[in-house]
Amino acid sequence: GRASPPLAALSQVLRLERSRRTGIVFPLQKLERYLAPGTDTARFRLFQPGLAALQRAEALFRSDRGHPIDYVSSAVRMDHAPPPALPEVCFIGRSNVGKSSLIRALFSLAPEVEVRVSKTPGHTKKMNFFKVGKYFTLVDMPGYGYRAPQDFVEMVEAYLQERRNLKRTFLLVDGVVGLQKMDNIAVEMLEEFGIPYVMVLTKIDRASRGVLLKNVLEIQEFVKENTQGCFPQLFLVSSVEFSGVHLLRSFVAHVTGNLPTVEAS
Repeated sequence: GRASPPLAALSQVLRLERSRRTGIVFPLQKLERYLAPGTDTARFRLFQPGLAALQRAEALFRSDRGHPIDYVSSAVRMDHAPPPALPEVCFIGRSNVGKSSLIRALFSLAPEVEVRVSKTPGHTKKMNFFKVGKYFTLVDMPGYGYRAPQDFVEMVEAYLQERRNLKRTFLLVDGVVGLQKMDNIAVEMLEEFGIPYVMVLTKIDRASRGVLLKNVLEIQEFVKENTQGCFPQLFLVSSVEFSGVHLLRSFVAHVTGNLPTVEAS
């Protein structure tokens, strides 16, 4: 298998000096100091696991002989999907939002797991199922928008409405460009079906601080005003620098029932 990239493991992050460490584990909190005085930051810290919880979550994403992490199968229709035996999370987003790259970053401590990442937008044409031991399943959904598969709507709507073991949907939004019209359509779909979801801002390493702050505040306001099913805290990630990846692993572990108590640090 491939070697894990630098900072993929928490032990590597803990060797960094404190402010850099905080910035990688809690990238949203790193932005707090640049906000106007009096800005409400309660939604920046709703999910703030302590070190023990972060380490427990990481162990789930680290494969070994007794805990295999495997690509299971792909499906274009619900009757091809594996049986809904385990708690499940799915990742959806526009083509080229960095979905497969993020899933590869999450699974970077299990380098034998093959997550195909393409330079071509719209590469994922099927629902790809990954089984994390006996704990949960993670699903990489096809991207919407540019070069989406023809039957995207039928496939994704059927999945969201029928998958009884789906615990949380992760809606990925490009951190550089913010919410787009196609993202709003996805939000409307999730709201209409009453699916609990969370928004994840990707590619934060490519956004200037000003752009990132603007997008974070605008999306937080949008979530507060226009959504019922969206978790109020945004998750910021960089698949390149591993910012936010450790926290996202913990949130996945938490919503699938594998991190029952989250210690606030």
